[in-house]
Amino acid sequence: MRVHIKPVVGVICSLVLIAVVSVIVVLHQSPGGIKLPRIGPECTVRADGEVTLDSVQMANAATIAAVGIRREMPEQALVVALATALQESKLENLDDGDRDSVGLFQQRPSQGWGTIEQIKNPRYAAGKFYTALKKVKGWQDMRVTDAAQRVQRSAYPNAYEKWADESRVLARALMGKATGAVECTVSGAPVVRGAAAAAALLEGLKLDWGKKLDYANTEAAGLTVAVSNPSSGWRYAHWLVSHASATGLERVRFGDLEWHAPDGKWQQVTTAAAADDGRVVAEVFS
Repeated sequence: MRVHIKPVVGVICSLVLIAVVSVIVVLHQSPGGIKLPRIGPECTVRADGEVTLDSVQMANAATIAAVGIRREMPEQALVVALATALQESKLENLDDGDRDSVGLFQQRPSQGWGTIEQIKNPRYAAGKFYTALKKVKGWQDMRVTDAAQRVQRSAYPNAYEKWADESRVLARALMGKATGAVECTVSGAPVVRGAAAAAALLEGLKLDWGKKLDYANTEAAGLTVAVSNPSSGWRYAHWLVSHASATGLERVRFGDLEWHAPDGKWQQVTTAAAADDGRVVAEVFS
């Protein structure tokens, strides 16, 4: 018996092609497109726009913003820094890159940015970027891409501009200018629990915020941060949620809203939890 292979293969190829074309058509016609499944925890930031990042990217963005606020840099500086890191590393602390470039901003030890170990520290790298940006005359009035390019000296000088809108959303949220704007879903077992988790959270806050940090102290189930106004409260609340995945954080409460790790949403507090605008309360997994 002779088996005719080519017609069968042809039919299979045609079916595959039809399926691919159908997917493309659906993606094209669906309002806003279709979000494909992401691997790992996901964070969504909404502040006059929407940005979606994974948990590592979100934590790095929050640290970049905190360092800028600590240095009393204006919001536009945060926008430029975030756009630069999005372009250079997609907000990931890379071990390598072009030539000897490393880290969030792909800074080069050979160009005087510091040692590899220093540049791989997100706080150090962000600080060096802001220091360089401040030396650029008139950077505040430049396009995002032009200000970034004066610092980075990239072979693709216009590449930073495409991240400007996303960076404005992130900067606005992380500066505390939006309420309940950072939502991260954390699944699976916490990486650390109890007193160790609370201590790690406090240490991270101190490292990122330095002297800008209002009074904070650890408690049996987490920590509290005293705040002077809603804006500073949301800065810390959003920072905490941004770092939740690696810190064993279960809940954050500020004002009349509460974030819970498994569902990742900000919800109105229950009647048992009184609204409090004077402090941010963080609870860790026990």
